[in-house]
Amino acid sequence: MSAPRSHALLAALSMSTTPLSCPAAPQPVAPPRPVVEQIHGESVTDPYRYFEDFKSPEVQAWVRQQADFTEHSLANLPGRSPLLERIRELDAGSPYSLNALTPMPGGALFYLKQKASENVAKLHVRQGLNGPEKLLVDPERFPAAADGGHFSLSFYRVAPDGRHVLYGFASSGSEQTTLRVFDLDTEKDLPESIDRIEAGYALPDWLPDGSAFVYSRRRALAPDAPAADGYKFTEALLHRLGTSVEADTRLFAHGAQGSPTMAEMDFPAVLLPANSAWAIGQIRHGDETDLTLYAARRDSIGTVELRWIKVCDRTDLVTEFAVHGDDIFLLSASDAPRFKVVRTSLDQPSITTAHVVVPPGERVVDSLAVAQDALYVGILAGVPNKILRVPYTDGPVEAEMLELPADEPAAVVAASSPLLPGVFVSTRSWTRAGRLRHYDPDARALRDTGLLPTGKFDAPDWLTSTEVMVPSHDGVSVPLSILHRRDLQRDHSHPALISGYGAYGFTAPMLFKPVNLAWLERGGVLAIAHVRGGGAFGKQWHHAGRKLTKPNTWKDFIACAEHLVHAGYTAPERLAGQGGSAGGITIGRSITERPDLFAAAHISVGCTDMVRFETTLNGPPNIPEFGSTKDPAEFQALLRMSTLHQIKDGTAYPGVLLTHGINDPRVEPWISAKTTARLQAASSSGRPVLFRVDYHAGHGIGSTRAQRHAELADVWSFLLWQFGDPAFQPAR
Repeated sequence: MSAPRSHALLAALSMSTTPLSCPAAPQPVAPPRPVVEQIHGESVTDPYRYFEDFKSPEVQAWVRQQADFTEHSLANLPGRSPLLERIRELDAGSPYSLNALTPMPGGALFYLKQKASENVAKLHVRQGLNGPEKLLVDPERFPAAADGGHFSLSFYRVAPDGRHVLYGFASSGSEQTTLRVFDLDTEKDLPESIDRIEAGYALPDWLPDGSAFVYSRRRALAPDAPAADGYKFTEALLHRLGTSVEADTRLFAHGAQGSPTMAEMDFPAVLLPANSAWAIGQIRHGDETDLTLYAARRDSIGTVELRWIKVCDRTDLVTEFAVHGDDIFLLSASDAPRFKVVRTSLDQPSITTAHVVVPPGERVVDSLAVAQDALYVGILAGVPNKILRVPYTDGPVEAEMLELPADEPAAVVAASSPLLPGVFVSTRSWTRAGRLRHYDPDARALRDTGLLPTGKFDAPDWLTSTEVMVPSHDGVSVPLSILHRRDLQRDHSHPALISGYGAYGFTAPMLFKPVNLAWLERGGVLAIAHVRGGGAFGKQWHHAGRKLTKPNTWKDFIACAEHLVHAGYTAPERLAGQGGSAGGITIGRSITERPDLFAAAHISVGCTDMVRFETTLNGPPNIPEFGSTKDPAEFQALLRMSTLHQIKDGTAYPGVLLTHGINDPRVEPWISAKTTARLQAASSSGRPVLFRVDYHAGHGIGSTRAQRHAELADVWSFLLWQFGDPAFQPAR
């Protein structure tokens, strides 16, 4: 492919480093009303506690005025419209995308498909790779949402007999999921409708004969119940088709007959692995990654004979499992900092005597997938993911790594079935779109399925990536992935955006996004810092960036940002940082600790008030990751990681854009509102602090294509404005 077209107006960077101000228009000011609390003997001041009454007319008026001011400010940037058009053009380079593939015995393939012209993904089915395609469930045809927004599909599950499909949907990014049952014969929904579905920890599952399914559901709350009660006492239930939902059987729940003891914040689920006579009872302890697992005979589900046998406890550090027949494979960090895979019998489970299938080593073992022929194990080899095929055997295991295309060095299992040989594999890299392939165990080869079309912008030959290890504050080396043009000169002149997350052991996957070319083609740099708190080097890496060790997360991020400057990619006046959700801690604390290092920052649905986070809907499940104010040491850690409480008056902070969906169930919008008001009051730089609010979005999950395009254009336009790019300066 030839070099990208010239963007003469967009390519030049400002030579000025003077602060830039917002367009002349009234920006609302929130009066501080300090609330002072004594927590473990320390005075903690919250100047905007009243924002937590988020529905109050005063707060809502301020938020609406902030949203309007931000919309006007960003629309006033001349370069935003052409940038948005370029983003749309790049995203439409491929006719459609596919995900959530489900292969069925007999050859049927179900998947979610989204055309370039469509706002949301829709459920389709076809017979074999080349069969005609049929649209099954289209959320755009649902009756209008009550808030005037949109619906999106959350999940789907095909019955083993192929007659019905469960699907979940939610409106406007709320994640308030309702479950319906689609009849494939009549192509209509059955009468069943179940709300308050909890699908974040395990999806509903069918009994083998398709007559019933298991699902997890949150309890109904009184209107005046505290927000923090919302996730307590979730239940796993059994529903038989054609019966009343109110009569559903509690299978695995706090206080249910025959269930083990559970804490109020435990999330129970029942899973029914195909080709096995066993059911698995899974308990997630809030958002902690370590599971407690039980097993029961599948034919006892819904009967008085149901008995649960413990397989492993949270102290066994099992984060994932897979079932094949009477065996269960466990991904465990016990005596294995980078994880191992062990196997035990479900008939008489014993993790202490379990057979080691994949021993611990230098590589991180991070996922499991069961196929008819073998266990397929995800391996993290630095940044790229690899796939290890492990045959089922009682003897010595002869595992082999799947051979990947040279220009697509990473791969993840996209779909598998215990009833079918081989796996579907998504191959990928930072600099080119991957393919959806199928691994044939007989031929020992990957073959392109042809299910994904070739896009116009899939393989830019002018793009490259660089992997480096950056020494952090304590000498620990942190992986940093850098994307840039091949012909880029390291002369400190380029706009650069570094992102990071650092929580729950999550590792940013190697992935190509054509829309990123709108930033990269003009000489921009994109970098991903794989900071502690994530999973780049296993359990220890995760635990080195949570609770009391959380400062490592933002200090790693700062070290990686400094590397971009020292290595000549950019300069502080052209450097921005970005983080979302738990990554809000990362970027929020980076700019409050090193405001001089960044010209701008984007905080997306960010966790920036960690002292009060525990009072929110999603606060209690996150205590294992962040800590609790009830514990003196953990309170000090929360105070230190709380951006809101580290903002200092009279400090020259970078320009900051905070973005939030009003329907976010994971991070309350008032957290961003508080942080916006505090930064606006404290910053002495003259740079803008803007609050972008989407009234038909949530945590980003379920947003439409148009919403994603608009937000990306707003974010990048804001950053380029702050960098001084002439094409993005507001009209005077």
